[in-house]
Amino acid sequence: MNKNQYLIPANTKRGQLILGLFKPIDLGIFAGGVIITLSLLLLMSSTGSSDNVFSLLSLVPGLVAVALVFPFPNYHNIRTAIGEVINFYSNRQKYVWRGWCSSYEFKDKR
Repeated sequence: MNKNQYLIPANTKRGQLILGLFKPIDLGIFAGGVIITLSLLLLMSSTGSSDNVFSLLSLVPGLVAVALVFPFPNYHNIRTAIGEVINFYSNRQKYVWRGWCSSYEFKDKR
């Protein structure tokens, strides 16, 4: 092995994350969803209402926030995977077959 080649561990990016899991925006989404859910549950308990529909609806922000920051294989989390899918389908893509050329000059035909 050449002395100028280095092996990079597969988990080097995890060291840059908060608690090894969260980017700052992910932590904000998670904390915001949990705070909104807890405040709605506290509001519901302080009013004394026992409406099951409102209690289930008050859990939605927390569940959505947890689902967005949940780890997903080959992506950072579900939020990143959804962003990549939207990016893939919303960008204009043009695939040009170049053959088996060693060099290629792009000529834009508009």
